[in-house]
Amino acid sequence: QVSCKQQGKPSKRDNEAAKSRVLRRALEQIPNSVRLWKAAVELANEDDARFLLSRAVECCPQHVELWLALARLETYENAKKVLNKARQAIPTDHSIWITAAKLEEAQGNVKMVKRLISRAVESLKTNGVVIDREAWLKEAENAERANPPMLATCAAIVEGVVALGVEEEDRQRTWLADAEECERRGSVETARAIYKHTLTVFPGQYAVWRGAAQLEKLHGTQASLDELLMRAIRYCPQAEILWLMAAKEKWLAGDVPAARLILQSAFEANPDSEEIYLAAFKLEFENGEPERARKILEKARGSTASTPRVWMKSAVVEREFNNTERESELLQKGLEKFPYFFKLWLMAGQLELKNGDKERARAVYKKGLARCMDSTALWKAAARLEENEGRVLVARNLLEQARKKMPKTPELWLAAIRTERRAGNTNIAENLLAKSLQDCPTSGLLLSEAIRMAPRAQMKGKCADALDRCDNDPYVIAAVAELFLSNRKIVKARNWLNRAVTLDSDIGDHWALLLKLEMQHGTPEQQESVIERYATACLFNCPVHIAHSIPLECMCLLLFMWLSVMWCCCHCGDYRITSIAASMKVSLHSSGSVWVFTLPGTCSFSQSDVLRYPQHPCVVVSTCGGHATL
Repeated sequence: QVSCKQQGKPSKRDNEAAKSRVLRRALEQIPNSVRLWKAAVELANEDDARFLLSRAVECCPQHVELWLALARLETYENAKKVLNKARQAIPTDHSIWITAAKLEEAQGNVKMVKRLISRAVESLKTNGVVIDREAWLKEAENAERANPPMLATCAAIVEGVVALGVEEEDRQRTWLADAEECERRGSVETARAIYKHTLTVFPGQYAVWRGAAQLEKLHGTQASLDELLMRAIRYCPQAEILWLMAAKEKWLAGDVPAARLILQSAFEANPDSEEIYLAAFKLEFENGEPERARKILEKARGSTASTPRVWMKSAVVEREFNNTERESELLQKGLEKFPYFFKLWLMAGQLELKNGDKERARAVYKKGLARCMDSTALWKAAARLEENEGRVLVARNLLEQARKKMPKTPELWLAAIRTERRAGNTNIAENLLAKSLQDCPTSGLLLSEAIRMAPRAQMKGKCADALDRCDNDPYVIAAVAELFLSNRKIVKARNWLNRAVTLDSDIGDHWALLLKLEMQHGTPEQQESVIERYATACLFNCPVHIAHSIPLECMCLLLFMWLSVMWCCCHCGDYRITSIAASMKVSLHSSGSVWVFTLPGTCSFSQSDVLRYPQHPCVVVSTCGGHATL
């Protein structure tokens, strides 16, 4: 190839030299042009740039960016001199002070950082500058995002300006809102600094400690979270929620003795607290200490913490170990004390059904409904009992009575519709659906049922109508996803199911459908991702409910996820579920009403690992040798 010189064309270096000469001649004529100085500096090497900037700040002393550019090119000592001159020339600009603080932090002089920010605020006020609190907090976030992060500068800025311009009665509310907003933007250190300052002003407010603990749980280390919670319970010994959080974190980390000690201290600070009694019971029960759990509940029943929940948990323990006589005794005594607590009536009816006495179960439900007429679950249980006995007309009448007692209740309408469908009364079911949508026109539960009941050709129109009425309802979103899946539109179905579990992570049906989709069409990484997200949902919203609208295969998959989570929590201590077997392919087959599926190869269970799904006592999962049987 012929070179540029042989062609008579100037090279790139010659062009830059010519431009530099032109710019320097221009600066001789217009020495106060910031634009010309910047262009000249961009073309110069480091030494020439330092010389040009030294001349530029003399000609344009009011332009901060020139001073800061010069400071960045100088050594530490010279940079300090440059910034001091800049402050004298422009006493009303805050960025010079912040740059000086970052300079000191870069040299390891952390103590000077706080002093400089404090002097900056005082100096700016003296020079008549109104401190823009929001702008300074933005500077704190910028310091956090710098490379390397200037965390001391970030914390000093927050401490120096976070209280400026905030009314005394609004401080806690404003600061908590600031911290949440910073966390939402990903500025974790800024949020942490705001919480730290708030805790120095309001050390006795448990809501502040709780917010700070949530931040550490999501973005901090286990050690920092434990340290924060220990400080929290010292400052707020009457805040039950903080004791429970501290004990739960120790338990999830695998330190059960430490969790026991924390709950023992919690009892001393909060005697006769229902929440602490139940937390202590759960700790012992989940760790295979049923006798300890029984003694804790017995003590609670004899104290002022004798509440309906305590009696219900006492009966649940006996149910888990198939002690029907003791369970019946506890339920009878509990109902004598708390006749208006519907869950005790529900459990009593289930116990009679388990014993095979359907007449007594019917009588229990009748007594329960006389006292708890506003309990949807009790009406549905009574109707289902009659339906299972082949008395569909009685079940229909019960559900109609329930709707009269509790109008505009979508769950009752849905129960009636599904009862008629199971009985083969399609026309009656469609009439009920039409009436239900007149009574509850924006119910996602009913609209999703309308989509599933519609003929294939009308499903698309039903989806559009449902989305028009409630476009952010998880039930509607999941029903649309099922339609996409039936049409083999896998990507769309996955996106819509992910949206459904994001809108409400407490609906087990949608998790099961999502996992089924990934098991059939996804990769091992996608399957593992679903289980990790399900584990997080279990930790924050446990339990995750099932509404009986999914196939049995999906129910098995959901229980498979739950067992995986339980195994990792109990055997690995990995409560964050960061590592589950990479391949989640499960061997799933049925034999009559028994479904067997294999857990990951690294899982092993003892003979005592028998779990009963809490919402459905008839469903028992027994595990042995790495297999689970439903």
